[in-house]
Amino acid sequence: MFGPVYLDHNATTPLDRTVLAAMVPWLENRFGNASSRHEYGRQARQAIDEARQKIAAAVNAHPTEVVFTSGGSEANNLFLKGAAASFKPGMLAISAVEHPCVIKPAAQLARLGWEIRHLAVDGSGRVKIEDYAEALLEKPKLLSVMMANNETGVVQDVAALANAARGTGAWFHSDAVQALGKLAIDFRALNAVGVHAMTLSAHKAGGPKGAAALVLDKRVELLPLIAGGGHERGLRSGTENVPAIVGFGVAAELAAARVAELPARMRAMQVKLESGLAGLGARIFATDVTRLPNTSYFAFPNIDGETLVGKLDREGFAVASGAACSSANPEPSHVLRAMGVTADIARGAVRVSLGNSNTEAEIEQFINALQVTVGRLQGMTAIN
Repeated sequence: MFGPVYLDHNATTPLDRTVLAAMVPWLENRFGNASSRHEYGRQARQAIDEARQKIAAAVNAHPTEVVFTSGGSEANNLFLKGAAASFKPGMLAISAVEHPCVIKPAAQLARLGWEIRHLAVDGSGRVKIEDYAEALLEKPKLLSVMMANNETGVVQDVAALANAARGTGAWFHSDAVQALGKLAIDFRALNAVGVHAMTLSAHKAGGPKGAAALVLDKRVELLPLIAGGGHERGLRSGTENVPAIVGFGVAAELAAARVAELPARMRAMQVKLESGLAGLGARIFATDVTRLPNTSYFAFPNIDGETLVGKLDREGFAVASGAACSSANPEPSHVLRAMGVTADIARGAVRVSLGNSNTEAEIEQFINALQVTVGRLQGMTAIN
């Protein structure tokens, strides 16, 4: 079977072989329900506890702060809606470049009487300090700013933003789904300066789909989205997905071990890639601020991003236009629009996101294929 070169790791990552090996027994003969009071149940409970400890260690949190969910979207919804239910409606402030699984729950809360403040970003995608300071004067009850953007890779100074908000009494949440394995994450340090909750996801870091976590300060009270048997400290009822949770634990452990060297290798490939992109005349977004070492977001004048992605797919390269989670949306990237990029340029945006298995040879092959493909498309544009 033909396998394109995979350059879309911000959408999802291949399942690490070590992770798969750890999961297999729990997909075969270790099938117990972790709530059962017999040997099968005890084995499952122990496996979940061990995974929780590994994830906590990977981000320097306490195991009791790790609440398992089915995905990053659920974890973000759990915090926003669960926290909102603990307050009378007030202000929820979110950055203008959040993932839809933060933006859409916020819109739902607006229909329940909450005031939603979209924090402006500058041309590089960083939260504008002036606008943020103004928002804090309005005493928001909840704040959510992502650690790293899924499209641009831009890294926010979450610690500084949370610290500035401490005087408001707001609960501060950060979607850190894209950061795991690419940045060193220290929840204890973040918690000390005012971060109350953080979202992680397994499948963005070599783990399986179907497992994620809300790392939550135990002083924060949430109303659960799912009521039932009282699993996960009563915050997320439902029989645990033991194989996926086991895989998540191993993936988090591996991600933490690799974060000392993998980002540097990816950064070297990113530099090589962007040198080639610049040589072809691409506009690369947010190059003047700190970004994830694996993410490059770019556009060519007068070339549609979806068209370019389709052509590259046929040439053997899997890349993305915008975010995979909303790829059916024909509208230009809300992230780029918030950064002040015009709609016609934003519609041309293409993202390359590197992973552990990519090589410099693949980057060279990609640039060569891109040069030919862009040349053809520009030629067609000139004829039209």
